[in-house]
Amino acid sequence: MSTVKETVEVDVPVHTAYNQWTQFETFPDFMEGVEEVRQLDDRHNHWTTSIGGVRREFDTEIVDQLPDERITWRSTTGDTAQKGMVRFQRVDDMHTKVELVMDIEPSGPVEKAADMLGTIDRRVKGDMKRFKQYIEQRGDESGAWRGRIRPGG
Repeated sequence: MSTVKETVEVDVPVHTAYNQWTQFETFPDFMEGVEEVRQLDDRHNHWTTSIGGVRREFDTEIVDQLPDERITWRSTTGDTAQKGMVRFQRVDDMHTKVELVMDIEPSGPVEKAADMLGTIDRRVKGDMKRFKQYIEQRGDESGAWRGRIRPGG
């Protein structure tokens, strides 16, 4: 299992950064290789990705979500096991630190080679930079979900 960590500081208030991140269906706008994210309900998403010519579909479950602080998830179906957390930390009224930590277990020879070459790490770091550009250019969120999801709930 590989762990990828990346932190960016965005020039928007913490609630704006958090609210935008809850809009999972916009992820293809800034995440390379993500073709579609469909939100099935408050807790579940269905993903379609294409990375290195390999198309994958999988489902994720949000296991912990606390507004303006964190979202934690894990995959529930698909070939690639993953789990992660995105954390939001207020720097000041107009700046937020967004930290993403993901544990990924690549499957198949293409994904394992990509992991060994650092491709997954670079992709996640690029996605975070693109999120920074995306939210700063927008200036506000495209929507929000402010509900609380508790572990085991």
